[in-house]
Parts: sequence; structure tokens; C-alpha cells
Amino acid sequence: MNNAEPLAWFKSSYSGAEGGDCVEVAASCTGAVHVRDSKVATGPVIRMSPEAWAGFVGLASSEQRI
Repeated sequence: MNNAEPLAWFKSSYSGAEGGDCVEVAASCTGAVHVRDSKVATGPVIRMSPEAWAGFVGLASSEQRI
């Protein structure tokens, strides 16, 4: 990730006010999607293509909820 590139991070709409297991997502001007743990904002970031992100979200949303 280019450190000069500011990213606008968005927390999951499923995140509660108490924190917990949350992810944040940001899109870059290069078209990449960045994902990080919201509890460790300075920690590692996963970068993927928009197609890979769409596939992940599609798979996650099709899973049955317990």
C-alpha cells in the first residue's frame, strides 16, 4: 500500500457499539480493496481486487446464519 495514499475506512454495518469482531474496508484510487481489523487500525492490511472482494462478500452473505 502506498503510504501517501489516504484511505477512507468504513466499518461493517454489522458492527455493534461495543466493538467486538469488526472489519473495516477502504477502496483506493488504484481500484484495490483494503481490509483491516478495526481493533488494530495500525496492523496488517489485506489488499485485493474488486472482483476478489465481490466474490468473498457473495460467499459470506450466502452462508447460513446460526
